[in-house]
Amino acid sequence: MISETTNELLNALEEKFQGMNQNTDTHLEGLLWSKPITYWDYIQTDALLNLQIQRTLLPDEMVFIMYHQVNELLFKMILWEINQVCHATTLTTDFFTEKLRRISRYFDMLTTSFDIMRDGMEVEQYMKFRNTLTPASGFQSAQYRKIEFASTDLINLIDYRFRATIDRNTPYRHALEHLYWQAAGKDHKTGQKNYLIKAFEDKYDAEFLRFMEEYNTINIWQKFKQLPAEDQANPELVAAMRHYDCTVNITWVMGHYNAAKKYIESGQGSGEATGGSDWKKYMHPKYQRRIFFPELWSEDELKHWGEDC
Repeated sequence: MISETTNELLNALEEKFQGMNQNTDTHLEGLLWSKPITYWDYIQTDALLNLQIQRTLLPDEMVFIMYHQVNELLFKMILWEINQVCHATTLTTDFFTEKLRRISRYFDMLTTSFDIMRDGMEVEQYMKFRNTLTPASGFQSAQYRKIEFASTDLINLIDYRFRATIDRNTPYRHALEHLYWQAAGKDHKTGQKNYLIKAFEDKYDAEFLRFMEEYNTINIWQKFKQLPAEDQANPELVAAMRHYDCTVNITWVMGHYNAAKKYIESGQGSGEATGGSDWKKYMHPKYQRRIFFPELWSEDELKHWGEDC
């Protein structure tokens, strides 16, 4: 005898498949021949564990590769949460706040994980295998750039030297050419781009331009400003916005900076990043002063950006 619960489920399935213009019996019969899902099939463990390809025989290179792959997976999780906020047709302060807290937790995890880089590799090994990575660089993480584009207005990502000449009507291509990270890939005397940034642009420029346009009016800051005035004053949401800004642009950046400093200034190398960038000016908050939501900080906090959170 079919239980009442089973009948309810069958009716729900019928309604679902009719809404999709699908034959319910066909899908039910398919269940007869499908095999149960396993953890390794669901997670695609075999595929995931075969994505680590070393370029040297040095054991700690594997740590370096896996660490950065974990970073990219977390960046994907962050973009997944941001997408839900930015493309929401209606937003409540509770939903907005919770998503920002999730994103900050992901960045907190990224920050604490720098111990793996700082203390989890032998300096001598790193200084050897790093030369096989040149000119590749973590600078070339497209997902991280997308996180920035989706978080704030483009003006807040422009090199501070050019902000007075750029506004919301500036063509995206022009804005892209003057983003803060361009300075890490250019000779400051000649303005010539190095291979690091040329390869990055060849791969991602068209994608970045589409992404910049898509998020121009729906980035996190714009979604916040589109809320009713009383919601913009919600103390929990404001705190979550500020925490996210600080976590991404100070705490995480300084974690990265300190991990890189140990190896780059070890005295065994050239003192340059693998891509040849001026890593101190590119990474340290006090130089580019990347701030997603400047209007949520006091004048004194902005003046001392990077000194405290």
